[in-house]
This record gives sequence, C-alpha cells and structure tokens, in this order.
Amino acid sequence: MSGLPGSASTALFTDRYELTMVAAALADGTAHRPCAFEVFARRLPDGRRYGVVAGTRRLIDAIADFRFGDTELEMLADVVDPAALDWLAGYRFSGDVDGYPEGELFFPGSPILSVTGTFADAVMLETLALSILNHDSAVAAAAARMVSAAADRPIIEMGGRRTHEEAAVAAARATYLAGFAATSNLEAGRRYGIPTTGTAAHAFVLLHDDELSAFRSQIASLGEKTTLLVDTYDIRKGVENAIEAGGTGLGSIRIDSGDLGVMAQQAREQLDALGATGTRIVLSGDLDEYAIASLRAEPVDSYGVGTSVVTGSGAPTAGLVYKLVEVDGRPVAKRSTSKESRGGRKSAVRRHKPTGTAVEEVVHPWAAPPVVGPHDRVVPVPMMRGGEPVPDLETLEQGRERLRAALVSVPWEGLKLSRGEPAVPTVFTAAPGGS
Repeated sequence: MSGLPGSASTALFTDRYELTMVAAALADGTAHRPCAFEVFARRLPDGRRYGVVAGTRRLIDAIADFRFGDTELEMLADVVDPAALDWLAGYRFSGDVDGYPEGELFFPGSPILSVTGTFADAVMLETLALSILNHDSAVAAAAARMVSAAADRPIIEMGGRRTHEEAAVAAARATYLAGFAATSNLEAGRRYGIPTTGTAAHAFVLLHDDELSAFRSQIASLGEKTTLLVDTYDIRKGVENAIEAGGTGLGSIRIDSGDLGVMAQQAREQLDALGATGTRIVLSGDLDEYAIASLRAEPVDSYGVGTSVVTGSGAPTAGLVYKLVEVDGRPVAKRSTSKESRGGRKSAVRRHKPTGTAVEEVVHPWAAPPVVGPHDRVVPVPMMRGGEPVPDLETLEQGRERLRAALVSVPWEGLKLSRGEPAVPTVFTAAPGGS
C-alpha cells in the first residue's frame, strides 16, 4: 500500500525546479540521456555513530503513485510549456532502483539508493525520495538509539500529537522498524499492522470528582490489566488509589512527570509494600535516549516516548542528498569544496569478522566489485526494474529483524551515545585504471 490517503497522486510532492529542468531538457534533447542518481549522506548528524535506512518501502510504493492526472496537469499549465505538459501526462517511471533495504545501517558515503534511467525519468523523483527517506531515517535512527539505551525494556511510540498528522503515521512505522513495541497511533496500526496501545490521559482523571472514581471507571471498562496514570495529583496517593481500585493484580501504573528515577523507586517500594509485586511501572514525559539511559538502573518496566522520537531527537533530518553521478556511463561529480560528491554509480560491500562484527564498508564502482569474503555482504538489493517493484520486497517485520541483527554487528563502542567516529569506517575504491 502507498501509505497515502485514498489513491492520491504523489506527483506534486516535488519541487518546481524538477519540472522546469525536465522541460528544458526535453527542449534541448538531453532529457533522454541515460543517467544514474544516488542518495547518500556526506556526514552523519552531529554526535551520531550510524544511520538507519527507513522509508525505502514507502518510497517504492509512492513512486507507483507518481502520476500526473488532469488536476495536476491543470495546475502545471503555467509552470511548463505545452510539450513538457504533454510529456508529463504520460509520465511513468520506467527505470531501475537499487538500494539499502529498510533496517540497514548506513555511514558517510554509503550509496543508500541508486536510481537509473533517463535524466527526465530519474530527476523527477528527487524531492519525493529525499522527503520520505530523510524523515523516516531520522526517526528510525533516534528510535534505534533509544531501543539500545532501554536494553530489553519495551518502548511505546506516543508522539502523534507533536508532529504533522501524516508524519505521525510515518514516524510510528519508523519507530516500529527500529524496535519499538507499539504505537498509540491508530492510523499507523491500520496501514501497517503495528500493535497499538493506550488507556487514558489526565483529562479522564480530572473529569471525575475524585481520582479513585476515575480509576474504578477505567478498570470497569478496560479490566484490571490496564495502566493507570497516577501523577495527576499526588503520586503516592495515586499509587494507593490505583491498587485500591485495581487490586494487587493491576497491570501497570504510569508516571508522566517529576524526577522519574526517584518516582520509579518510590513507586516500586510502595507497590511491593501493598502486595502489588507484579504491577509494572511505565515512565513517560519528555524522554529521549539520554534520559532512558540514565534510568537503566531504576525499577522501570517500559517507556512511552513522544516528542523526541518523532522529531529525530535533535536530528530531524538524516542529511541525505540526491545527486547525479553518471551520464551516458560517464562519471560526473560536483566539486564544490563544501558539497563534494563522488562520480559514478556505486555499490557497497560490508566486511565482517568471523564473529559477525562489522569492520568496514567498502564503497566501489558498480561495475568493479571487490572480492567478497565468506563473512562479507553486498548491501544494496534490487527494488525496482523497468519501473515495477521487484517481487517479494521485504516486509516491515523483516526490516525490523534486519535492524536488530545489524545493531548486533556494530562494534560495542559504536553503540555508545557519546560522540565519536562512525561505528564502521567507509573505504572508497576506484575502478581499475581510475584515480
């Protein structure tokens, strides 16, 4: 499924200059020259040791909806000339796409996506590709860091109220890919089959004349395994009321404010003293990976994370760019000092120790692959051929498992939240006889 409401076209999820470039190229005869574009990051966001690829499946689905219908063409009548407008009316991406599958790690220079076709075919997809991949990859990277910090404790995504409504759905998908256990977003559950969860907010407690009445009402409706929010008034009294209402078999309490580490300790002691030794403690309230890491020694059973994860936890974009790297089989590259790129279509091999630990990423010319050892792996996979998605593209669950395995392969120091070099170094090789 496309991940867009109804059967909406994605053709205007683009920048005007892509269409004006195509119009000019059609007029001068260069539009149909064979080209290759690549998506890569020149550097990782500040403080990050790895990136996480997310959104490639959403992108492939969105390319299928990249069509110019009557409504889109009417809008563009004043943007491009009639000849270009006629070409747009028949546009269907007919090229090839190869790339890193969802859940794969990337590093500076990794050829995350390779789009080949005519110039007109491929240049049209720049904004669509970058808007999806930059957002989803940023969220997934932040979420992966949180999952690592939480160790085996589950995390719930609950940031839908802190971002655009469509971004909320995409963010929920990206966090689930990264290892979150569930989302509060029902649309994400409908589109992508992600587990959903949620019980009540402070407003429900305030609606009732007293906290105990609110808790009893919630339990009558949702059962004793529900989660009661205990910090609307006094947390200690809230815990007492929660157990009075739900008994010692109450599923969970949630604390959403205060010094969360101290509150968790006090709540655990109080729950145990009341006989509710199996009642779990859920913490939420402006958590990010650093806060989660600081709570590792506390008696916490799970976390709820909102604003920080849907905004990339300080890195709202993955820093990906979409650049032309080959024309008529000839490498081309921008030589600007601050925005340099490497010419030629590329692929990558990730080398590993026999133990499975990744040691380097070898980025090489597409037509000149290095020798692949028994523990090495070619990273890009086919995604589209002749404008059609390849059969059996990986599912969200497969991407989730891929990322879990990829993080296990990262050297232990690369999983630290502290600043440092990329967890896996990138090595660039040249074509035989090249420089």
